[in-house]
Amino acid sequence: MFTGLIEGLCQVRSAGRVGGTAMRLSVDLGSLVATPQAFKAGDSIAVSGVCLTIAKIAGSIADFDVSGETLAKSTIGSLKAGAYVNIERAVAADGRFGGHFVLGHVDGIAVIKKIEKKEGFVDITFAAEKSLLDNMVAKGSAAIDGISLTVAELNKDSFSAAIVPETIKRTTLGTAKSGDKVNIETDLIVKTIKKQLEQLLPKQELTIEKLRELGF
Repeated sequence: MFTGLIEGLCQVRSAGRVGGTAMRLSVDLGSLVATPQAFKAGDSIAVSGVCLTIAKIAGSIADFDVSGETLAKSTIGSLKAGAYVNIERAVAADGRFGGHFVLGHVDGIAVIKKIEKKEGFVDITFAAEKSLLDNMVAKGSAAIDGISLTVAELNKDSFSAAIVPETIKRTTLGTAKSGDKVNIETDLIVKTIKKQLEQLLPKQELTIEKLRELGF
């Protein structure tokens, strides 16, 4: 499990398809390998929000095997050598927890619709499919390329988030532009509640508007 608090901005060394449906991804973890918690093969790492397992590590270079399912559901398949990705290690059982519960299981892809700079802060609007938006609530959490952010506004075809200067400096959102695609993982708690209510009320399609009508 992860928290959505990014530890490093790391560069892709290589990204190549294997057997037509899978990918071998190599990322330079840079100075992160010098931290007290050492990296080793088998460790879970969130790469721009996608939970991947280190297959091999040599020095600061970590290799990951990426399945066809992951490539179909995320932006990992579009990565090329030289690109930067957000990196977070799985949270340790005795570690301090911040952000929100992030599994690294991407729900879908959104597209940056608009970027507005406001006195050091950046407001970003993301166009997203209804299936993603139905699992979000205003002022709730969402992981965007692995970054724990608060949903500032929620509309019929988009949502927005206000990005603080520190996040801009330390993540890929600092160089983001309109039209870029990002990985989205909606809040586990919202998804769980929605699933339980769907089982209790199987004949009704549960949307945010319907949940409000029911008093949630």
